[in-house]
Amino acid sequence: MQLDDLILVSVDDHVVEPAHIFDGRVPTKYAGLAPQFVHKADGTDVWRYQGAELPNIGLNAVAGRPRNEYGLEPTALEEIRPGCYDINQRIKDMNANGVLASMNFPSFPQFCGQLFMRTADKDVAVAMVRAYNDWHIDEWAGTYPGRIIPVALPMLWSAEACAAEIRRVAAKGCRGMTFSENPAKLGLPSLHSDSWDPVWKACSDEGVVVMMHIGSSSELLVTAMDAPVDVSITLSPVNIVQCAADLIFSPMFRKFPGLKVALSEGGIGWIPYFLERIDFVYEHHHEWTGQDFGGRRPSDIFNEKVITCFIEDSFGIESRKHLNVDMITWECDYPHSDSTWPTSPEHVMKDLDGLSDAEINKVSHENALRLWEFDAFRHVPKESATVGALRRQAIGWDTQARPSAVLKHDKKATIMSDMMVLADNNLQSNRA
Repeated sequence: MQLDDLILVSVDDHVVEPAHIFDGRVPTKYAGLAPQFVHKADGTDVWRYQGAELPNIGLNAVAGRPRNEYGLEPTALEEIRPGCYDINQRIKDMNANGVLASMNFPSFPQFCGQLFMRTADKDVAVAMVRAYNDWHIDEWAGTYPGRIIPVALPMLWSAEACAAEIRRVAAKGCRGMTFSENPAKLGLPSLHSDSWDPVWKACSDEGVVVMMHIGSSSELLVTAMDAPVDVSITLSPVNIVQCAADLIFSPMFRKFPGLKVALSEGGIGWIPYFLERIDFVYEHHHEWTGQDFGGRRPSDIFNEKVITCFIEDSFGIESRKHLNVDMITWECDYPHSDSTWPTSPEHVMKDLDGLSDAEINKVSHENALRLWEFDAFRHVPKESATVGALRRQAIGWDTQARPSAVLKHDKKATIMSDMMVLADNNLQSNRA
């Protein structure tokens, strides 16, 4: 397959929410309690909600910035590429990158709506989650049909409320819901508990994929206080490996056979050893641990139920004979620091070298469209959906990395100290 003939669907990108998302979407009696977007005197932008300030951290939106400007300091919208928060600009950035469709995880509410989970008045929390989901589905995903795969926030404080929201958004065409990779870290029942059964049943019934993104336990992996930030970035997928073990040895898939979970931004190179290990553990230990997969192996369950996702992972693709190619999907990660934008097609084609055209189509777009029940070709004909066709629409669109001209705040603090502040903030939020 030639690069220009590739069709790309990304199952992991991110949105930096614009200021107006709650306008007109919150019941009148709660309108004054909605998060407020504020431009501060130091030049940064924050969301204010219930006494807390929630900045946009630099690494969250570095598309179009030189790598030597990456960092963890707070930013303002004027410092970041408009495609991060403006849907019209986002589509142009997608065209320039040759990406047909994109799934966008939230930013300031955190990956699975932890912010609203901590709201004391749960009626207010319900109103905020519904308003956010309606904005995301109706406006962010709805403005350009066939281009944005909608994603919903859960209501983590109540399995019953969450199940009701799943059914509500499914009726609006949304087949993806974020969830925590380890809810126990948030002070909630674990994945081994039957407390979440109403959620899993609703997702199974409605064909909604549960998406567990790395970092959705609100816990940073810090090995030592003096370890360089490179260590934490390198180890960021480790939590998703732990999540995979929880999933397989929990009763979720055995109780709800229609359920599917995506390990978002978790990579795939680790999976062959993981599958070998869980089968070994089951064979050697199930007689005394009581695990029973009904004559099947744990690896069979993983390959059937778990959607795997990668950005760049040539080793994982080389190991595909140990994986289920029908469950492998691709990610761009725009506008985060791991993203390959605006040269994603060139990067992914290196990983896909040696695959048949049928395998390339599965990994690049067919699996994603099937698993999330997203009919992109209803709105964008295949001949207009290729890398070459989309990039022709973006001729002249500026994708050059440019330094920010408006940096107003102090960048002298060390990255590691910023990491410690973030970790402490997450810990305090979880305790609260």
